Amino acid sequence: MMEYNTKKKRLPLPEYGRAVQKMVDHALTLESREERQHCAETIVSIMDGMFPVAKENGEVRQKLWDHLAIMSDFKLDIDYPCEVIRKETFNEPPTRIPYLKGEVKYKHYGRFVEQMIATACEMEEGEERDRLIELITIQMKKDYLAWNKDTVDNKQIFDDLREYSDGKIDIQEGHIKGYQQHNNNNNQQRNNQKRKKVFKKKY
Repeated sequence: MMEYNTKKKRLPLPEYGRAVQKMVDHALTLESREERQHCAETIVSIMDGMFPVAKENGEVRQKLWDHLAIMSDFKLDIDYPCEVIRKETFNEPPTRIPYLKGEVKYKHYGRFVEQMIATACEMEEGEERDRLIELITIQMKKDYLAWNKDTVDNKQIFDDLREYSDGKIDIQEGHIKGYQQHNNNNNQQRNNQKRKKVFKKKY
């Protein structure tokens, strides 16, 4: 009767297959330390040959010995050529990533834009602040269009910026040269795309 893999012992690292796992299990049964060492080095060499692309990574050798230790359930008594992962470390749950608290006012702009606006509000009047505001408006328009594929009125961006900054940043159409240039470039790109679509339909 055929025995299915699903009914067999679960593999710690399935990517190496059951044949390599059997080699590791065999190494555990060897009484001679010298034989275990030779067997382990042979297994690592085979594992190394299974993923030739990974050889470009300088840490691949370390990972292979780590994987050997994992596949042996950390019971293989040999002289590892490097410091391998320990069972306690391997079973540790991943570090919980702290999430930033507080809601984002407009999700399509994101927290990064909020932080840039807050920084601009704290800056003194001058060229540096104007340049930052210019970059903020350009980014806001990119973010807005990423969520809404239709065009966006410049007034909408300026109104949102004014609301975000509690009125501390109040700009009007034409006040920012870089923004206008960016807007013209976007319009040019859209017009080019429309021409391409029309050309394809005709021909």
